[in-house]
Formats: sequence, C-alpha cells, structure tokens
Amino acid sequence: MKLQRARPIIDNEELEAAKRVLLSGNYILGPELKEFESQFAKYSGARYGVGVNSGTSALVLALMALNLKKNDEVITAPNSFVATGNAIVLAGAKPVFVDIDPETYTMNPDLLEKAVTKNTKAIIPVHLFGHPADMDPIIDTAKDRNITVIEDAAQAHGSEYKGRKIGSIGDVTCFSFFPTKNMTVGGDGGMILTDNEEIHKKCFMLRDAGRWDSKSRSEIFGYNMRLNEISAAIGKEQLKKLDGWNEKRRQNAKIYTKNLEGLVQLPTEKEWAKHIYHLYVIRCKKRDDLKKFLSENGIETGIHYPIPIHLQPPFMKLGFRHGLFPITERYANEILSLPMSPVIKKEEIEYTADKIREFHSKSEKR
Repeated sequence: MKLQRARPIIDNEELEAAKRVLLSGNYILGPELKEFESQFAKYSGARYGVGVNSGTSALVLALMALNLKKNDEVITAPNSFVATGNAIVLAGAKPVFVDIDPETYTMNPDLLEKAVTKNTKAIIPVHLFGHPADMDPIIDTAKDRNITVIEDAAQAHGSEYKGRKIGSIGDVTCFSFFPTKNMTVGGDGGMILTDNEEIHKKCFMLRDAGRWDSKSRSEIFGYNMRLNEISAAIGKEQLKKLDGWNEKRRQNAKIYTKNLEGLVQLPTEKEWAKHIYHLYVIRCKKRDDLKKFLSENGIETGIHYPIPIHLQPPFMKLGFRHGLFPITERYANEILSLPMSPVIKKEEIEYTADKIREFHSKSEKR
C-alpha cells in the first residue's frame, strides 16, 4: 500500500471552470475573481474579500495596510510556517513570539499579556492544523489597547470558533489556497477578509500597483499580487465542496482516534471549536524512528514544523535563540502529520494505525 500524506482534489467541475476562463481570454481582475471574493467572504461571514496570489501575500498586505513603522511590534506564535514570521519582517515590523497552548498548539492567551508593549500594533493568532486559536481572550487583550488582530487562517477554511466561521472574528483574516489546503485554486493563492472598509481599500490597492478605480492612476505604491481568473474560477468550484470535504475529514479523524487511542498523543478538539483537520497531527517521543518505519511501509508523513520560526537562521540573526519557547521546541521534535484527506479510505487509515501499533509493540520490546 502507498499512502500520500495529502491529496489535492481536482474534478471535472474545476477543469470545466478553468477551460471556461481560458476560452474567455479574460485572465486578470475579471468577473471570476469578483465572484470568488464575494462568495468566500459571505461563506466566512466577512464583508469584504481581496484575492491575492498567495497566503504569504495576504499576510504581508494585511500588515502593510496598518502603516507599520520601524519599531512597531507584531506578536504571533513560533510554531507556524515561517511565512507568518516573514510577513511581519517584510511589512517593516519587529516579530514578537509567545509560546503555545499545550493542547491546541495555538497561541497561549495566558502568555499574551506579558508580550504586549506600547509598541505592539498587531497580534497574529494562527489557527493551526484546522483547530482555531482561543480568540475571545486574544481579542479582549487587543481591544483594550487598540491593537489589530490579524488571523492566520491558512489551515482553517471552514473551521469554527464558538459557532462562528473563522474569517469573521478578528479585524482581518488571511487564508492560503496552496494545493494541500482543505480547498485550493489549482496552485498558489490567498484571500484577505475584513469588515473594515479602510483596510479593504488599502489591501485592494496594494495588490494591484496601487490602483483603486482607474487603470491609469495609482493612488499609492503597490505590488502585483493579484489572484488570476483561472484560479478564482477553480476556487469557486472548490468552495461549493468545502463543507462536505471538511465533514469527511472529521469522520476520518474519528477513525484515526478510535484506532490510535493509547498508542500516541492524539489531537485535541476543544468544546468551543470545530476542528476541520487540515492535518491530523500526533505526537511520539520516537518520532523520527516512527516516521522512518512508516515510510518503509509505504506511508508518507510530514512534520509541521520541524524548525520553529524563531530558530530559523534569519530570525536567529534578529536575536532569537534556543530555549525561549519550550513547549514549541519540545513539540517540534515529537509531532508527526499522518495521511489525511477527504478521499482517504477507512482501510488506509486502519493500515496506518496498524503500522503505528506494530512500531509501538516493537519499541516496547527493545
């Protein structure tokens, strides 16, 4: 048996959508993008959507819309993909990290207060693996100090916090449509959601050479970070299927949990959360040995992420070092992402669990 860790799904509907746009000859800033922005914003409970060319661009532009200055600080968690930290630096601010909650792997709100200073301008909670961060205490901390909350929802399409879809809780939410996400656009892509008209307009202009309502007039300095029409058309089709796919992921997670109980540390779903299992992440003390054993048995796994952001070389040059965030650093040596997708079969999950059980049994005998 050969199992991929992730399986992007492109069906006839997506192929037909791409063909429709290709034949139209309208590839940039057309009706497909406007419709996708509107539909994705409505789905997530937000007023405005701005489609961009990647999740990283979404974060960078959202931060740039705040007009950050040299000594301004942005707080996030250190166990995300490095792009979360990169965006802070690229937007001209100073990254500040707080360690994670040991159960959800998301930002620990209890540690946030000590990290806030007079220079804090934004907080970026990361909804990791499909489980939302605990937003209420984060927003309470921010609201008292006029700090902007930008949600990194690159792995949280359709997840919920206290009955509300992620995308409508903070001031801004940034999504990625990278091919392995719960929905994709057939390549890189991203979306910025907000209810704030000023932030929406600024991000809209920043993604397209600073233009607002004229092709020949730029209101501000801007970039070329647009989402193309083909990707937007594919995104529209994927959005129709997202809830169904997420439900299948949740069902598959239950099968994993039932078969792995007592063998490894399993994912947590808080009572206030709806986990959509972008990744099914376990923890194991002998992670590297387990990963090698599963690979030998045809099972592809991943590590999200083996090097915390603050220990990446460019961030260590900023003064970060080992030992600052002990839970993040410990978990980086234990976490393992198992194969997960809406189309993974029950027997494939059970095969993976059987091999983990076999590894566990052999390890106990040593």
